[in-house]
Amino acid sequence: MNISIEREEKDKKLNYVSVEGEIDVFTAPELKKELLPLTEITGGTLTLNLNQTKYMDSTALGVIVAALKSAVKHNCHFTVTGMSPRIQRLFEITGLMDILKKKR
Repeated sequence: MNISIEREEKDKKLNYVSVEGEIDVFTAPELKKELLPLTEITGGTLTLNLNQTKYMDSTALGVIVAALKSAVKHNCHFTVTGMSPRIQRLFEITGLMDILKKKR
């Protein structure tokens, strides 16, 4: 399955990214290319909506971790929303859910 990434910019510091489809080894680089520059906006806010994401593998988690690290480095508020129970469980098992909660 392909990936569809939609970006909505409220202003230069408030961005929303929605992902539809599957984030895997083939599509994760596209997501990384979209997310990382948005995490480098000092004092910005970035929300990643996974409401329409059907599947994620470890490569996708790596992209989210890279985005989180970049956001912390650049003082950008990064949140992930709209996780299905399956994806939320993946975040919980890997400990990523706890890390995201601490950053809020």
